[in-house]
Order: sequence, then C-alpha cells, then structure tokens
Amino acid sequence: MLQMRPNCECCDRDLPPDAPGALICSFECTWCAPCAQAVLGGSCPNCGGDLKPRPMRRGDALARNPASTRRILKAGCLKPV
Repeated sequence: MLQMRPNCECCDRDLPPDAPGALICSFECTWCAPCAQAVLGGSCPNCGGDLKPRPMRRGDALARNPASTRRILKAGCLKPV
C-alpha cells in the first residue's frame, strides 16, 4: 500500500491524498507537478526513476488507511519559478 506522503519533497507544498497533482517514483518519492516539471525535469533526483501521477485515495479507503503524516524534504531542492 502506498504511504501517500503529505508534501512535495522539493517545495513542501501540501499534497492531499484525495486530490490530483502529486507525482511519485517507484520508491514513492513525492513531488508536486510544478516541481516535477520545472525543477526535476520529469525524473526523480533520489533514484533517477520516472515520475508518474500518484493514485488518489478517497472516502472509506482513506478512512481505513490514512495517509502518512511524515513530511520529507530534499536538501538543496529549489522552488519552481
């Protein structure tokens, strides 16, 4: 099951588990769409993997399996312009 991390690892923008806009790699590194495009060039700086839209978790599934609250930030990542 995905951790559903709560924020962009680059700019710390909130990324709710039930809303679009988050991108992940196969290791679940999590980024917002603006950072993924403007700063990261579409690949994960941690593992070099492709970034894909993160599935959303809604309703009862989210209530039974809450998203992570642990915020992760990548040192030295720049905010998008």
